[in-house]
Amino acid sequence: MKKIIKLAFIFTGLAFTAVSTSSVVTAKEQELDKVAAIVNTGVVLQSEVNDLVSNVKKQALAENQSLPSDQALATQAMEKLINDTLLMEIGERMGVQISDAQLDDTIANIAKDNANMNLEQFREKIISEIGSYEKYREGIRTEMITGEVRRASVRRRVNITDQEIDNLVKLMKEQTNNDIEYNIGHILIAFPDEPTQADLVATKERADKVMELLKTGSDFKKIAIASSGSPTALKGGDTGWHGINEMPTLFAELVDGKSSGESFGPVRTGLGFNIVKILGLRGKEIVEITEVKSRHILIEPSIILSEEKAEQILKDFLIKIKAGEADFDALAREHSEGPTATRGGDLGWADPSGYDPVFTKALSGLEIDEYHPPFRSSFGWHLVQLTGRRVLDATEKSDTNRAYQLIYNRKFLIESQRWLKETRDEAYIEILEADESN
Repeated sequence: MKKIIKLAFIFTGLAFTAVSTSSVVTAKEQELDKVAAIVNTGVVLQSEVNDLVSNVKKQALAENQSLPSDQALATQAMEKLINDTLLMEIGERMGVQISDAQLDDTIANIAKDNANMNLEQFREKIISEIGSYEKYREGIRTEMITGEVRRASVRRRVNITDQEIDNLVKLMKEQTNNDIEYNIGHILIAFPDEPTQADLVATKERADKVMELLKTGSDFKKIAIASSGSPTALKGGDTGWHGINEMPTLFAELVDGKSSGESFGPVRTGLGFNIVKILGLRGKEIVEITEVKSRHILIEPSIILSEEKAEQILKDFLIKIKAGEADFDALAREHSEGPTATRGGDLGWADPSGYDPVFTKALSGLEIDEYHPPFRSSFGWHLVQLTGRRVLDATEKSDTNRAYQLIYNRKFLIESQRWLKETRDEAYIEILEADESN
């Protein structure tokens, strides 16, 4: 569980308990926890690093997966927790919140999808495996918040032109391998900040050494956990399943037409040297998706517009709309903020999973033409109406829409890593040395 603690309240990692013996009072030193890293105004505790390492070990044991040294694991755990702390801090500034109800719904879905259990059964399973359900629960909350912060921050960096879409549509029609999905493993041997020529040479030598180890049969996931600078490091470099057009162009060019088990690289990019392995191949699954059509009015709070006032404005709008005294389209064009205002707030047809989680949940409970009372997302206050819902075969979506989503997903992966690196470069991060006496 992430603990954001203001530096003003950090004195030491020790507590002192006064013990009285007759007329003499002495202080007994009692160690509670240690600050392992300072991240802007937050900290990473040593107990958090230990807990994450322990959980990775338990998962690896269950999957019969070998692991690198404890030191390598601790380093990767520290990197993840630093990233989480940074993103949680940004989320706090953005107003991103995950309610207990949302959190319970998400965990219930995890229990159903991964273990076919109800929430109480899953809770008992977590307690038996990691000891604390509350820590697991808050860990999921952190993943939800950091995921939304990443999506909201990176989304604006992804630009897609009509020419790019047209080119991909043409390519998709010419390809014969659109029915194959690749399970991609990725290792990034990252450049240090502001690298010198000597740094570049040293990084290339490390990457070449990794490739030599892989060619002689070393375990890819073990090396990824020990050496990769990618956010997927603690997952053994596993990036999941992707169609050829869903992955970054670099990966697609390397793996297209190749066999499972093959490794490629190192290939240099702006972040470092990349090594890619095909962990598996499978036929593309037919997946049904539910798309929704909706429209909204967005009011963003500001210094001169309080949260309460923004919510009340939308409540008044809803009363007028239901009474027939105002038109949703007209109100959206006049008062809504954001790019949909000129369309009367129309968001068009979309997969709701791509929206802010709070927005997605609001739409899920509506009937066609029903309004949702004003609610807060990371973007501001919304008044939403669901205007349509349809079920599609995701493999048969229009070529243009599918091409757009494929390009977006591809660019998002790249921009996400760049954005995270820039965020870290701008932050104050100090990793404290461990006390060797312990």
